[in-house]
Amino acid sequence: MNKTLPFFRSGVLCVGLMTSSVFAQEINKSQWGIGAIVSSEKIPYSDFDDKAEGLPLLLYENRVIRFVGTTLDWKLHSSETSSFGLRLRYSGEGYEAKDSPFLRGMEERHGGVWAGGYGGWNTSWAKLSAEVLADASGESGGTRLSFGLERSFASGNFEFTPYFSTHFLDGKYVDYYYGVQANEATSARAAYLGKSTLNLQAGLRVDYALTPKQRLSLDLSTTRLGTEIKNSPIVDRSRQNSVRLGYLYLF
Repeated sequence: MNKTLPFFRSGVLCVGLMTSSVFAQEINKSQWGIGAIVSSEKIPYSDFDDKAEGLPLLLYENRVIRFVGTTLDWKLHSSETSSFGLRLRYSGEGYEAKDSPFLRGMEERHGGVWAGGYGGWNTSWAKLSAEVLADASGESGGTRLSFGLERSFASGNFEFTPYFSTHFLDGKYVDYYYGVQANEATSARAAYLGKSTLNLQAGLRVDYALTPKQRLSLDLSTTRLGTEIKNSPIVDRSRQNSVRLGYLYLF
């Protein structure tokens, strides 16, 4: 069963796991880490069988590249105040018709590899981030653009990080994952042409340093789906809530 794993949300948790003191300074040597992420998410498709999912987590970083989870970054610039580079990410988005009785007769929607760039800026009051990715696999042919803002507050071994992000999804993306083609339409499922839309996400990440080399991260978030997604005949909710728990051990 395919399961929608939003790009930015996975990245938020992985970044949280990486923000121990060993990553607070410029990377001058290779760093390795292993761990796992367990997630539970309410998928917006009608009658979709939501299940908890566990995934292994591998991290590798040096001065030039960073690989974490399903994301590979090529660093073009990295400093304490700003960073930007190129990004590749695999996303297991989409569905199969068997995932829900309401999706019977629909053609399978696939995930794939997405490519683009990212940027980050540390200010005196918050951390800002941006990401633009296009479908390099040719499944949807879509593009998405994300902007994020977060601020961290430390208390002992805990760090609390509220965050907010916006995700612009173009028409090709929305139509592929939430549209209904003419040959898929039924009396209970009208044909639907998806158009570009904007999702709004808010969340809280709680990081805990078990030891200098071990870190736990809990991520709670809710996403208000854009109008063009909510109006789809294969969607039955206006929000998408998720809980993610991660563990990382640094070598």
